Amino acid sequence: MSDKREHILVIAEDLFGEKGFDGTSVRDIAQKAGVNLAMISYYFGSKEKLLEALIVFRAEYAYGILEELNKDQSLSPWDKIDRLVDFYVDRILNNLRFHNIMYQESIAVRSEEIKGRVIGIKMRNLEQITKIITDGQQKKLFRQVDIPMTVGTIMGTISSYTQSRHYSCSILAIREDVDDLAYRAKLGPRLKVHLKHLLRAHLDIRNELPAQS
Repeated sequence: MSDKREHILVIAEDLFGEKGFDGTSVRDIAQKAGVNLAMISYYFGSKEKLLEALIVFRAEYAYGILEELNKDQSLSPWDKIDRLVDFYVDRILNNLRFHNIMYQESIAVRSEEIKGRVIGIKMRNLEQITKIITDGQQKKLFRQVDIPMTVGTIMGTISSYTQSRHYSCSILAIREDVDDLAYRAKLGPRLKVHLKHLLRAHLDIRNELPAQS
């Protein structure tokens, strides 16, 4: 990917996250990126295609991390679950704007193509997480669980505290006037500890429920 194309994507991400997709024009992106409209048209063709390229650009990195985590034979399934939690909490907290874009586009109706792309990315990531949990099950460490629901629990918990800073600060007793770095420093560790404890209780084979007669 050329440096100029990547620069435009990063600027678009900032503007989409700040002003929303509909509130951002191609001219806004061009002006902030210091390029002309023709260059954006050359690289992307349209604002919708630019958003699609941004989603793919960010998603490829996440998929690569999950793939490498799966391949790492030095880590136990429990280690991988812990790394998985650390990765998602850090990634979302450090890229809240992109996470909000992904959430908005997954429920938007403007483009079936973009919505399909978002769903496809989530399905690929689910496939990698499924491999981690399945490996733990085969090694008799994890019990049988509903894996899509388990992943939904992880993502839903993180999202519930990142979609609204006001709500998070109120319910978790975090001062609203702290800067972003301090906010993440307070919220991130608490999310990680909670999710790791939750997943240990949920996945541990010693907590297998008796079969229903």
